[in-house]
Amino acid sequence: MLEKRRAPRMDAKLELHISSLFKQDNDSIEINSPITITDVSKGGIGFISDDFLPIGYYFNADLQLGHQTDKLYCVVKIVRSQLMEGEGTHYLYGCEFVGMAPVLDFIFDEYAQEIEEK
Repeated sequence: MLEKRRAPRMDAKLELHISSLFKQDNDSIEINSPITITDVSKGGIGFISDDFLPIGYYFNADLQLGHQTDKLYCVVKIVRSQLMEGEGTHYLYGCEFVGMAPVLDFIFDEYAQEIEEK
């Protein structure tokens, strides 16, 4: 299968916590949802959650990729969700970074190099 993504996915294992979701029209949802990030790319993240999160909403995330000391603070938009089959209820989500400055691409390049060296 041909990869259609603008940037390749890299495996990641990060635990985050979403405390609120918001939309550009100031609509917000208070939530208490732990998530597990499964992959990351220059374009966005994929993650799994036990909670249903609506498409089109945004949340703030702070990512620490690999052994980097600095965190990447970013806004992500939920663009797709899929109910996962198996035990329990789990959802797989796809999100895109919003307003990410291209100058921050070096963070992903360093992370990709770190993965290759393993």
